Amino acid sequence: MKQNIYDNPEFFQKYKAIRERANNYNNLLEQPNFLRLMPDVKDKLVLDIGCGMGDFAASCLQKGAAQVKGIDISKNMIDLAKSKHVHPQLQFQHIAFEDLQLAERSVDVICSSLAFHYIADFAALVNKIGHALAPDGMLLFSIEHPMVTANKGHSDWILDEHGQILHYALDRYQLEGKRTQSWLVDDVITYHRTLSTIINTLVTNHIQIEGIVEPIPTDEALQLLPTLKKQMKCPAFLIIKGKKMI
Repeated sequence: MKQNIYDNPEFFQKYKAIRERANNYNNLLEQPNFLRLMPDVKDKLVLDIGCGMGDFAASCLQKGAAQVKGIDISKNMIDLAKSKHVHPQLQFQHIAFEDLQLAERSVDVICSSLAFHYIADFAALVNKIGHALAPDGMLLFSIEHPMVTANKGHSDWILDEHGQILHYALDRYQLEGKRTQSWLVDDVITYHRTLSTIINTLVTNHIQIEGIVEPIPTDEALQLLPTLKKQMKCPAFLIIKGKKMI
C-alpha cells in the first residue's frame, strides 16, 4: 500500500508551516546542493517525481525546459502547485509514480527531491526510471541519508549529562526495509537502504554516477540556522546525479 502522509491534514499544515519559513533545512542545505548538481534542462522534457508545491518544476521552465511535468501522490500538494504555477508548458498530475505510464526513452531529465525514501520498492522505481530515460538522459535525486534512515524510530543523537550532543547513534544499518517514526504526526513510514544498495541499483540499470553530494552547511547557513552544525557529525541528505548510458 502506498503511503500518502502529505494528505493527512495535521501533517500537511505542519509541513507547510516548516516550508514557509525562510530558514529551514530545505532552503539552506538540501536545495542549494541539489541545484548545484542540476543538469542542463534547456529544450528538454523534464519529469519531477514528488513535485510537492511545484517550485522546482516551475524553475525548470525558467532554465529553458521545453516541457515539465510534476507528479505527486498528494492531492494537497498538487492543488497547491496548480494554484501557484500556471504555464502552458507546465503540467501537474495527482498520481503515484508507481501508477504513472511512461513510454520507453521518452524523458530527457528526471528529478526528485526528498521523495524516494517514501517508496517501498527502490529496484522497481529505478528500473522504471531507467526505461523512461532517453539515451544520455539525466537523473538527479535527493533522499534522506542512509545514516539517518537506518535508525529511524529509535534514539538518534546521544547526549551528555548536560544535554549536549556527543555523537549520532548509527544502528541497524545493514537491516534494510520499512521504518516507522513520529515526525509531525505518528506513524510516518520511510524505507532504509544501504549506500551500496542505492549505488548498485543505479549501476544495474545502466545509470552512471556523475556526482554525489552529502551537503555541508555554509558559514552563512550556520549563522541563519545554528542547529545545522549537527550536519558535521551526520549528514541529513544524500544527493546523486546520474546519466543513462544505453
